[in-house]
Amino acid sequence: MTETITIPLNKLDVDPKNVRKTYSAEGIKELAATIRADGYRLLQNLIVRKGDKKGRYFVTAGGRRRAALLLLAEACEIAKDFPVECKLREAEDATAISLTENLHEPMHPADQFEAFNALAQEGKAIADIAARFGTTETIVCKRLALARVSPVLLQMFRDEDMSFAQLSAFTVSDDHQRQVEVWSALPSWNRDAFSIRRALTEELVAATDKRVQFIGGLAAYEAAGGAVKRDLFDERNAGYVTDTVLLERLVAEKLEAAAEAVRAEGWKWVECCASMPEGLHSMERHYPEDVSLSEEDQTVLDAAQAEYDELAELIESGAADDEAEAKLEEVEKRIDALTARTEAYSPEALANGGAFVMLDYYGRLSIERGFVKPDDAEVTYEDEADERLPSIAGEAKPAIPTVTHSAALVEDLTAHKTAALRIELANNPDVALVAVVHAMLLQVAYPYNAEQSALQLSITHERLRPSMKDAESCKGLAAFSDLSENYGHHLPGNPADLFEWLQEQPQDTLLTLLAFGAAHSVNAVEKKFTDRKKGIEQASQLGRALNVDMSEWFETTGDSYFKHVNRTTIELAVAEAKGWEAGLSVKAAAKKTEAVMVAERFVAGSGWIPAPVRIAAADEARPV
Repeated sequence: MTETITIPLNKLDVDPKNVRKTYSAEGIKELAATIRADGYRLLQNLIVRKGDKKGRYFVTAGGRRRAALLLLAEACEIAKDFPVECKLREAEDATAISLTENLHEPMHPADQFEAFNALAQEGKAIADIAARFGTTETIVCKRLALARVSPVLLQMFRDEDMSFAQLSAFTVSDDHQRQVEVWSALPSWNRDAFSIRRALTEELVAATDKRVQFIGGLAAYEAAGGAVKRDLFDERNAGYVTDTVLLERLVAEKLEAAAEAVRAEGWKWVECCASMPEGLHSMERHYPEDVSLSEEDQTVLDAAQAEYDELAELIESGAADDEAEAKLEEVEKRIDALTARTEAYSPEALANGGAFVMLDYYGRLSIERGFVKPDDAEVTYEDEADERLPSIAGEAKPAIPTVTHSAALVEDLTAHKTAALRIELANNPDVALVAVVHAMLLQVAYPYNAEQSALQLSITHERLRPSMKDAESCKGLAAFSDLSENYGHHLPGNPADLFEWLQEQPQDTLLTLLAFGAAHSVNAVEKKFTDRKKGIEQASQLGRALNVDMSEWFETTGDSYFKHVNRTTIELAVAEAKGWEAGLSVKAAAKKTEAVMVAERFVAGSGWIPAPVRIAAADEARPV
């Protein structure tokens, strides 16, 4: 039976069994104001038990109300022995009463940990604790997991020197000394939960690691005898692999098993690797050739596709039986097997090419076929293909004059081309949308082919001025600069306001801004050393889509072109633009400076531009 008694305020002490030990100072002030407004009366009695000293009592439930009354007493608003109505309970029920009282409002997690821990030490099961106080077993387990954390860090959490997310991160380890070392070693700006976990588990491998995913997850690793350390604060309850040697062996075994099937295809070499090898993009590659199915196979494929469509329609309409899903999967496998026969690698590709068996970014098996190692690649020199060919009599043919451009000049000319493509793309939202989607899909749907777009979407913006010999004369740069300045007057000044501003814009405006943003990423600059050859080539496809006329953006003059190339190139350029007779006029010039002047006069107004600046036609390769 509960007895109600009146006890002087200065006879009430904090109960060591009270689960709440941390109070918000602001909250106590607010509660004191509420008590003051109600005439210094408490709406709910305190629950107490007899203290260790005669005449004194422990406050089992109502610690915040006691703290608020003490605050009022310190302000001399009430007497130090202010009478407080209390309900007297037995000591055995103190922890349970305190926890029940405090579960009505959010408790400090450290207090809740100590409360659950006290009940657990009394022998109560986790399920019983959870059921008794209306919470889940997961919450109880997470609070009890804080027992792994150093008391030093727990106190820092109570003192608000650490967030709960930071405190929770320490539960991946039970080495208190190591925990304190990690907290002290990490700089204040890098003490987020991820950095803490990484520092404590640097020798462990997370369950999300692609190697773990590849072997079938932690279940497969554990089935092989591997030990796992789990983090209860990980919502997926994943964990960490502790035996990396075992993990690597399991990965290697699975890769080798897949590689054996690939070797049976007849490749010159097959290599296993845990990730994409360096230099993969720069290697030559064979692609499969189309192969026609036999009439018999084509008939079987047509029948399988018809069966698939029929089953899919039944499933979609809800009229299929229980076995329809399994039948559909079986038919799909037959279709895949037959479709695989519609392309094959040539005997030459198999003879000097190979395959990489590896993991992709998501931990899935990836088999990339047809790559040729540098030592096996056939080296050809297109520029010299027709030069000095031996005659029937064994004599060398005279060298054919060719157009030659220095690497620096090619970079300059293609920078002008890039500037023109940028301004044209920025003014064409329709093509910009296609170009951006194209670039994105190359990255997400076609592994290892992202370089086949002229757009560098990250977004990466290549500065063009350093590549140009005379940036001030570039029409494309000037136009793009004007456009950027125009947008600068419309966009919000604070970047934090940009998202909401964009939400308010009509679709036409968003498409225009998409084109403007996408245009920044266009890069057709051809430098001496580049790994973007396919992307540079795709710039012509982009230019054709935009209907770019480069003669409107680049004018061939002595300063922009002729004085940067040799006399032979000047002669060939003029001959191409105005005919061989004009080329002979250039050849007759006594000095190069005179040849440059003659060439400029002949080419003026013709619209002729050097090959590196041109937008190549769909059926032609860019001339040298």
